[in-house]
Amino acid sequence: MTQPTHNRARSASRVGLLGLAALLAGCITPAENPNPPIPPAQTETRPLPPVSAQPLSWQPGHWSWTGSAYVWDPGQYVPAEGHGVNWMPGFWEHTDAGWVWRPAHWV
Repeated sequence: MTQPTHNRARSASRVGLLGLAALLAGCITPAENPNPPIPPAQTETRPLPPVSAQPLSWQPGHWSWTGSAYVWDPGQYVPAEGHGVNWMPGFWEHTDAGWVWRPAHWV
């Protein structure tokens, strides 16, 4: 038994629409990832702290984003006063203004 003409036309339209959707899906590229991959941390040997009258904290080395590339900031001892107790590595944050690089810091 053959399909009525309007059913065949509807089936052909569906197949055509599905084919068009498949073609368009291949043309759409995902949004650019604004987060370049952070390189692995460099291995550092923590030296003995320098002699100081004030307490010092070790600030580990970390990658900083310059706007176009990462650069390694080596670890160093810094005065403990005025710093938090936990070290937060740099990270990307999505804001209303777009993606913003947040440098490493004490919290």
